[in-house]
This record gives sequence, structure tokens and C-alpha cells, in this order.
Amino acid sequence: MFDFLATADPTLKIFWYVALPTSLIFLIQTVITFLGADANDGGDVNFSGDFEAEAPFQLFSLRNLINFLLGFSWGGISLWNTIENKTILMVVALLIGTGFLFVFVLVMQQLSKLQEDNTVKIIDALNKTGSVYLTIPEAKAGFGKIQVSIRGSQKEYSAVTEGESIPSGAAIRVIKILDDNLCLVEKL
Repeated sequence: MFDFLATADPTLKIFWYVALPTSLIFLIQTVITFLGADANDGGDVNFSGDFEAEAPFQLFSLRNLINFLLGFSWGGISLWNTIENKTILMVVALLIGTGFLFVFVLVMQQLSKLQEDNTVKIIDALNKTGSVYLTIPEAKAGFGKIQVSIRGSQKEYSAVTEGESIPSGAAIRVIKILDDNLCLVEKL
């Protein structure tokens, strides 16, 4: 099947020996990604250095290595008959591999901008206005319930006040978050 490799130039053999397994791994990664089983950007690589990057993926990952090697090997094979100087061919293949890696990183950065966290947290209620759902008793006498609109969604939280009782239906402002589901409010 690969009889041409037996008589091929050693540099061309290098390109083919890198291209074949890399293409197979890339194909497997692609299928896994489309099946939804890909939870991250590739294999985890641990370094003892202090790499603090604001990226949703690691620079040194299996996926990035595969993209680089894919560009390098197929670029070298594609340009084999065009560029006769093997040193220049290797440099061009390295540049193509780096280009593949750059394009992949650019695409991943653009895709990460599409992610949105719509999780509503109680801290989002801070300084918001709302209304009392269940009467809030005077200070230290228990708690009531409030409703606050956060990003177009009505949320209900337990609430206390430092002053007098706040009746049901009264307008309030959340002035402090006390607990995971407890707000300190004031009457408006």
C-alpha cells in the first residue's frame, strides 16, 4: 500500500510518517468533538512554571500539537515537488504548521467570545429594587420574602430588614447580601 515510501527521499518519508498518524488522530478528535464527548481543549499538560493565561485552552495541548503537525506534514508533502531546496522546504513547512496553530488559536478565541454565563447568583440582586412577597418582620424578628427582577427573570429571596416591618407589596432595595439566600433590604 505504501510501497512508494520504500524508495522515497528521507525528508519526504519524515513528512509522510508524521502526516499519517497525525491525520488519524485529527480524524478521531474531530469525530469525538462532533459526538460531544470533547470536554476540553485536549490532553492536560502540567508544567511547574507559572503560566497564567487568560485563555479557555492550554497553549501546550495535544490538540494544538496535532494541528501544528498536520500543517507541517501536509504542507511539506504538498510543496515537495515545488520547492527543491530541502532546508527551505522544512522552513516553509514549519511556517505552515505555525499558521495552522495560529488559525486554530484564533478560531478558539472567537468561539470563546460566544460563550455566555446566564447563571443568576444572589450577588446579582445587590442594589436592585423589587417588591415584598411575604411581609418582612421588624429587625431580628424573622424574615420575609422578596421578588427581584434580574436579567429579565423574577427571583425570590428571603429577606430581613434593620428597621420596622415592611408589608407585602411594598417597594424595596437590596442593600446587602447576608447569606446564600438571604438579603438585607430597605423600604423605598
